[in-house]
Amino acid sequence: MKLQKITDPSFRAYARVVTEFDCTELMQQMRQTPLPQDVTYVASVPELERLPIFRQLSERAYGGMEIQMGYCNGHNRRLDALEYHKSSEWNLACTDLILILGREQDIDPEALCYDTSKLEAFLVPAGTAFETYATTLHYAPCGVGAGFRLVVVLPRGTNLPLETVPAREGIDRLLFCRNKWLLAHPEAQIGGAFNGLTGENPTV
Repeated sequence: MKLQKITDPSFRAYARVVTEFDCTELMQQMRQTPLPQDVTYVASVPELERLPIFRQLSERAYGGMEIQMGYCNGHNRRLDALEYHKSSEWNLACTDLILILGREQDIDPEALCYDTSKLEAFLVPAGTAFETYATTLHYAPCGVGAGFRLVVVLPRGTNLPLETVPAREGIDRLLFCRNKWLLAHPEAQIGGAFNGLTGENPTV
């Protein structure tokens, strides 16, 4: 898989680089967060949400919506799954990291499968803030020679357990958590997930 830069025109199909917020304090606070040997995701972190940027993102990036700010940290080299939300996701790369991205539009509407040969990989330098669009298929980043730290901002409640589980029919088979639709690769063996990824499980 070719590793592209976020300055390449192809990145615009998935996300945009954000420059209108001062992320200095957020970068500093993220240095205090754990960096496990696996991957951990924490949806809401009070220490991050007390920073001034949290209110700025709520008011400006999300138009006054209630949001949550957390992180996805750890060590990772494989894709394993792809997810999407019904909202953009605001991110801040606190280390160099690699994103493997696809498009919701390329999911087969009948079989609900996605061919991983369509994926594209991008190197994101530390300190880069970006908005990942709602139609972008994404999952945990991959590290560059070491672990990674990534700030994750989403509408409040996203990724929490479902209060009502719909019948597993049609597109509802992909609904994994609140505001989270997931396609897993069979190799990942993610319990309760729909194995909708076909082809190779990309590794970097």
